[in-house]
Amino acid sequence: MVVTLATLVEACYYGVGMKLPAPFGKYHLLEKIATGGMAEVYLAKAYGAAGFERLLVIKKILPHMAEDEEFITMFIDEARIASTLTHSNIVQITELGREGTDYYIAMEYVHGKDLSKLIARLGKLKRRLPIPLAVLITCKLCEGLDYAHNKTDSTGRSLKIVHRDISPGNVLLSYEGDVKLIDFGIAKAQNRMGRTTAGTLKGKFGYMSPEQVRGLPVDHRSDIFSVGILLYEMLTGERLFHSETDFGTLERVRNAEITPPTTYNAKIPPELEKTVMKALAREPEERFQSAAELHEAIASFLLDGSSLTTGKSLAAFLRQVFEKEIAAENERLARYRRKGYPW
Repeated sequence: MVVTLATLVEACYYGVGMKLPAPFGKYHLLEKIATGGMAEVYLAKAYGAAGFERLLVIKKILPHMAEDEEFITMFIDEARIASTLTHSNIVQITELGREGTDYYIAMEYVHGKDLSKLIARLGKLKRRLPIPLAVLITCKLCEGLDYAHNKTDSTGRSLKIVHRDISPGNVLLSYEGDVKLIDFGIAKAQNRMGRTTAGTLKGKFGYMSPEQVRGLPVDHRSDIFSVGILLYEMLTGERLFHSETDFGTLERVRNAEITPPTTYNAKIPPELEKTVMKALAREPEERFQSAAELHEAIASFLLDGSSLTTGKSLAAFLRQVFEKEIAAENERLARYRRKGYPW
């Protein structure tokens, strides 16, 4: 989720400096993780019988959106679809609920960082993500996407799920080396908001596909283009479609004129560069036709010398880059786990 300033409506509804932890139905909200144009996201705690407790994430729809019946209907429909996705590379939705006038989604908590924070930190350190790790993250995204793109209903009919909002902020990297994609199904609702609320999608235009920008129908190949953008940026450390204005970014995406990634990183193997350029083809027919095809094309680059890059490799890298933050986060989570119910 793109973090933006809360609106005046939100501030009036929730009050300034709402004290946390705070009860929310059967959950307790521990701390706010993010605020966006559509929802607020909280780290929360669930309780059960015999001392059971679990950390999770609650995404609450903002009150001004609760008044939009069409939006709520679409949100519920999409959340129901997302809740059917059970895959190790997709964050699991555990509940779609309503508390008073607040609609919310409960989902698994991933202890780690999103990809945008990793890229930003490496930029400050003037480092690049090692090529095998960039490939690993991409492979895991492809595995989750291939599952979702091929998901069917109980009758065997394709659900035609397309994420539509793949971006660094929607890719979670756990400190244990897991890679998980979030906000499946919710992207449709966010795109609708982008047509009605100025600035809601600011910063995400650079991860859309050319057909998405042109307002054409999109299918799973749009997601492949977006994954290609992520792979390009992980390999080069450079934004692919960055511009000073949203209009400029949209035009760059629309034209899809790609500077070869070796321009920025000469260590990228020629075959990997060809793969990146194919994923970023302007026309969907010229790209990889499935996430599985892209996965197969890059899997050989998981080798780092004679060693195979795995989740353990990613975990070790994250622990090195975020060492101080991890210690502080672990201590904070330990305090939350020690707190009983009620407070």
